[in-house]
Amino acid sequence: MRFFGFRFMTMLLLTLGLALGLAPQAQAATHIRPSLIAESAVPAPGGTVTLALLMQPDKGWHGYWKNPGDAGAETRIEWSLPKGARASELRYPVPRTLIVSGLMNYVYEADYAHLATLTLPKGIAPGTKLPIRAKVDWLACTDQICVPEKAELSIDLVAGNGAIDPGQRARFDRWRAAMPRPLGSAASFATAGDRFRLAVPLPAALKIQEAYFFPLDEDVIDYAAPQKATRNGNTLIVETKARVGGAALARVQGVVRIGEGRGLVIDARRGPVPAAGMPVAAVPEGSEGGPGAGGGARTLLLALGGALLGGLLLNVMPCVFPILSLKALSLARAGGNGREARREALAYSAGVVLVCLALGGTLLALRAGGVAVGWAFQLQDSRVILFLLLLVLAIALNLAGLFELPAITGGSKLAQSGGTGGAFWTGALAAFVATPCTGPFMAAALGAALILPWFAALAVFAGLGIGLALPFLLLGYVPALRRLLPRPGAWMDTLRHILSVPMFLTALGLAWIAGRQAGVDAMTIGLAAALLVGLALWLVGARQLRGAGHAWWPLAPAVAAAALLLAVAPRHGAAEAAPAVAAAGEPTRAPFSEERLAALRAEGKPVFVYFTADWCLTCKVNEKAAIERADVADAFHKRGVAVLVGDWTDGDAAIGRFLEAHGRSGVPLYLFYKRGGGAQVLPQILTPSLLVGLAAA
Repeated sequence: MRFFGFRFMTMLLLTLGLALGLAPQAQAATHIRPSLIAESAVPAPGGTVTLALLMQPDKGWHGYWKNPGDAGAETRIEWSLPKGARASELRYPVPRTLIVSGLMNYVYEADYAHLATLTLPKGIAPGTKLPIRAKVDWLACTDQICVPEKAELSIDLVAGNGAIDPGQRARFDRWRAAMPRPLGSAASFATAGDRFRLAVPLPAALKIQEAYFFPLDEDVIDYAAPQKATRNGNTLIVETKARVGGAALARVQGVVRIGEGRGLVIDARRGPVPAAGMPVAAVPEGSEGGPGAGGGARTLLLALGGALLGGLLLNVMPCVFPILSLKALSLARAGGNGREARREALAYSAGVVLVCLALGGTLLALRAGGVAVGWAFQLQDSRVILFLLLLVLAIALNLAGLFELPAITGGSKLAQSGGTGGAFWTGALAAFVATPCTGPFMAAALGAALILPWFAALAVFAGLGIGLALPFLLLGYVPALRRLLPRPGAWMDTLRHILSVPMFLTALGLAWIAGRQAGVDAMTIGLAAALLVGLALWLVGARQLRGAGHAWWPLAPAVAAAALLLAVAPRHGAAEAAPAVAAAGEPTRAPFSEERLAALRAEGKPVFVYFTADWCLTCKVNEKAAIERADVADAFHKRGVAVLVGDWTDGDAAIGRFLEAHGRSGVPLYLFYKRGGGAQVLPQILTPSLLVGLAAA
C-alpha cells in the first residue's frame, strides 16, 4: 500500500476544500484550463496525427504525472472518435517534484501538454468531417487544497493530405521535446535491505544537469526519501530508500530525469548494479548553468579547444581551401606591406567569426523556441542549398577566369582601403560555405555548446570561427610565414584555374543534394537559375575585357530572375529512404527510430547506427570508404549485425533530439551496440577494419 495512499490524501484535501466552500466554484471555472489541439487539421486517411491535451494551471495550482507520488491523481481521458479511428494512451512530459507537508508529489506547475497519437482508418474520402470528442478528468491542487475537475473537449478535423503548418509543427516539437525518450539500452536494479539501487547505461559524454528517478510502480521506493545520483563510467546510478514491497519485484519501469524537462523512459530488470561513482552535481530546478549543466570552466575550455581545432580542419574542405589559397596568394602579390597584411587578416577573421556567431545565435534562438534543430540547420531547406549552388558556381567561374571579383581575388587592392572590405566579405563567405558539416573535434564541442549557458555557447561558436580564420590570421601577423610564400608570377593564374575544379565539383554536389532533398523539380530549377547566373557572369567578363563602364549591369536581371526561381522551388520532396529490407548477402538495414533500436536491443542483436545527411561531406566519405564496403557488409551479415540509418537531411526532429541526448549537435554520429551491451560511440572517421573488428568482437 502506498504511504498514506494518494486516494486517502485526495479525499482528505477535497473534504477541506468543501469545508471552505471552494469545491463548488470549480463547477463554474477550472483552475487548470484544458484545450484539445491537433497538429494537422487535415490528417491523411490511413495515417496518424498527434493530438495534444494542453493543460494551463492558474498561478499556484498544479496537475499530476501518471504516478502522482504520495498524493494526487493522474489525468484520465475518454475518447469518442470516428468509426475505425483509435487513439493511443496519453503520454506525459517529464514532471517536477513538489513536497507538501512531508509528502512527495510528481507535478506540473506550469503549462504542460499530454500527447496522444490518433490513427485514422483507410478509405476515408477526402473532405470527410472527423469529429474528435474527449471527456477529461483531472485533479487540480495547491499546497493547501485539491479540487477534482473535468471538461468535455472537441475539435473537428477534415480528411485531407496530412499537411502541417510550420508554426503548429514547431509548437508540437516543443511539447514532444518535453516528453521522456526511450533509453534504448537495458537498465538494471537491485534491492538490499531498505536500499533501492538503479543502474542506467548512459554515455559518459552526456552531461546531466540533475538526476531523479520517477517510478511508475507504486511499491518501488519511498517517494519522500532523498535520492543520490552518481556516475561510474558509462553508467548512471541512482540510490534511495526502498519500499517493503519492492523486494519481490522483477521489473521496474519509470522515468529518469537528466535535466530540466529532459528524461529517459527506462525498463529495468533485476540484475547487478555497479558501485557508486562520482556524484552528479544537482542544481535547483529552473536554474541555469552549474556543473551538471555543463557550465563549468572545464567543460567550456574543452569545448573551446575542440571548436578551435575543428575550425582549423575546415580549411582543408574543397569549398574553403581555394578561397584560403587565393587570399594567401593575394598577400604574395601585394609584397611586404605588413601593416596592410595585418588589417586584411583582421578583416577576414572578423567576417568568419561574425558569420559563425550569427549561425550559432540563430541556432540557439530556434532551440529556445522549441524547434529541434542542430548545427547546419540552414541546409535543411533546399532553397538554401540552391542559393549555395549559385554562390559556389560564381566563385568557380571567377577562379576559372570568366570574370573578376575583387572581393575574392583582389590582391592588388591590399594596399588600398577597399582591401579590408573585400577581406571581410571573403571571410564571411568562407565561413558560410564551410560550417555546414561537423568533423573531428567539432562534434563534441558543438554538442557541449547546446547545453552551456547562451553566453558560453556563443563563445564556443566564436572559437570555431577563430579556428577557421587562424591560417590567414597567422599569415597576416607572422612575417616569416609570408616570406615562405612563393614570388608572384604567371604560375599564379594557372593555380587559380586549378583551384576552380574543386569549386565546380562542390557545385555539382550541391545540385545532387537539392535533387535528393526536394526532388528533380528543385534540382532542375536550381540548374536553370545557375544557367541564368552563368550567362550573366559571362557577359560581365566580356564587358570587363573591353573596359566597358558599368560592367556589372547584366547580373542584376539575372539575379532577380534566379531569386524568383529559388522562391518557388519546393522545400522538401520524396527523398530516397533507407531500404527496410536488405539485398541478399547484406546486413539488415532500416530507417532509424528509437522504438526500432529498442526492439533490436531487446532481441539481443548487435546494432550499428549511423546518422548522416546528404549535405555532410564527412558522412558521405565514411559511407563510401567504410560503411558500404563489401567486406564490411559481409562481416555484418555473417554476425547478424542490424544497421539503422538516421537520415537528418531534412532535419528530422526526433533524430535531432537523439543526437542531443548523445552530446551531439549535428552529424555524423556512429554508434555500435554489442549484444547485451550499451552504446559505443565510434570515431568520426571510420575505417573498414574498425567496423569488421566490431562485428567480430
